[in-house]
Amino acid sequence: MGASQRRNVHLDAEGLPVAGWLVEENSRPGTTDWLVHGTPLHGVEGFCNLTSAGRGDEVTLYVNSSAAYVTVKAFRLGWYQGKGARLVADLGERRGTVQRAPTFTPEINMVECDWQPTLRFGVDGWPPGYYLLRLGTSKGWSQWVPLVVRDDSSRAAVAVKSSVNTWQAYNLWGGYSLYLGPVAGGGTDMANRARVVSFNRPYPPGWEDGSADLFGNEYPFVALAERLGLDVTYFTDVDLHEHPERLADHSCLVSLGHDEYWSATMRYSCQKALESGLNIMFLGANACYRHIRYQPSVAPPGLDRHEVCYKDALEDPLYGKDNAAVTANWPSGPDPRPESQLIGIEYQAFQPAGAPFGDLVVVDPSSWIMAGTGLRSGSVIPGANGSEFDRYVPGPPSPEDVQILCHSPITSVIGPSASDMAYYTVRGGGGVFASGTASFVNRLWANPGALPQPFAPAAIPKVTAPLTRITTNLLAEFARGPLGARKPSQPNWRHFYAAGSSAPPPVDVGGGAA
Repeated sequence: MGASQRRNVHLDAEGLPVAGWLVEENSRPGTTDWLVHGTPLHGVEGFCNLTSAGRGDEVTLYVNSSAAYVTVKAFRLGWYQGKGARLVADLGERRGTVQRAPTFTPEINMVECDWQPTLRFGVDGWPPGYYLLRLGTSKGWSQWVPLVVRDDSSRAAVAVKSSVNTWQAYNLWGGYSLYLGPVAGGGTDMANRARVVSFNRPYPPGWEDGSADLFGNEYPFVALAERLGLDVTYFTDVDLHEHPERLADHSCLVSLGHDEYWSATMRYSCQKALESGLNIMFLGANACYRHIRYQPSVAPPGLDRHEVCYKDALEDPLYGKDNAAVTANWPSGPDPRPESQLIGIEYQAFQPAGAPFGDLVVVDPSSWIMAGTGLRSGSVIPGANGSEFDRYVPGPPSPEDVQILCHSPITSVIGPSASDMAYYTVRGGGGVFASGTASFVNRLWANPGALPQPFAPAAIPKVTAPLTRITTNLLAEFARGPLGARKPSQPNWRHFYAAGSSAPPPVDVGGGAA
């Protein structure tokens, strides 16, 4: 990177591809006006008809509020001197509207909002990135609506994917998620969960003020990328499903902290792209564990607005008709395809409620991934291992060329276990890094004090710095192109597992909350 660009980068980032437009963007004045205040249930809430928008797209915003008027402002998330966002557009004021009750589809227990549009707008001229629409009201209530702005012409080295499928799976707005549903007499029950969830509904105010899992498992990496001025572009799960061919435009795909729900198109396009040279970073755990399919919505109309996931294969209407499309867990029948085939390691379980996070234990400090961290064999990164975790499972379909970097004991609901931070390469293709822990991205938070805590945590001594250096090491090499020939993995899994040994069946009932 040039000297002028380097002065604008706040971290040791030699070797990273820098985008001048992003350095310039984050040098613009930031603001904390994007922050919201508490709001009562249904005080003000909304959703967009799209999870992302690009040039020429029209976004429809639906807002429900009993306030006399609602204001809408679009903030782009980034670094911005540590303030976190910049106001890009003031979309004006609209009369508050109490929208009709949501529709409910029995048997699949789907809740959906067929509301009247509040505002339509385009995003032409908006810099690509993560956005929050801040809904304000005459009563002082405020709430967020997330939106990604894409650049479909981007050839950025690094593509970052927002895990909106997982956000929607955990979304309990209206009483139903893919995990829980209400029961007579009060409370919730897994058996009464939704089998299909709709993107046509808000996220509840209790879930980060309507922003879902953005701040828990995605924004800390986004803030780091923007702080570095990284040559980066952004899209969502839905975009990957609808346009998998765009993977060929990038050197590296980044999957963030909780990326659990994948369609078959997402899964196989990434597998094919990896074999063709794409590098993939999985900075979480429990990724690509649930098999979904999309369906269109009718009212309001939209492509790929329904997310189907029966989880129990026998419940899926496609069982026995098209078993490859049945929405059971990927490692389960009737057509088992464990995620380790792509990721290299496999989901295991989550920690008991209230259990302290474990330590990451370094076992291969000689790897280039660990360069500059100061870590040695046996060094620990304290409290960075939880709440969900993955490990290597020997034997097909797990790759043979897996190099374990951290092998860390952890207490879980299935008993004592271990999580593995791993790396492997495909001969003639790309490389894959998997952190093995769901807390990796969250531990990248480095709030210098401009944002309130505990919402935006400060850097953690002996944790944030080494994890950040691991991340920048990965980005520098993953962004340069196929790793199969340049940085082949050095398989060492036999030091920790006997060939042919197995792991207990994975456990995931939503205990590792998003």
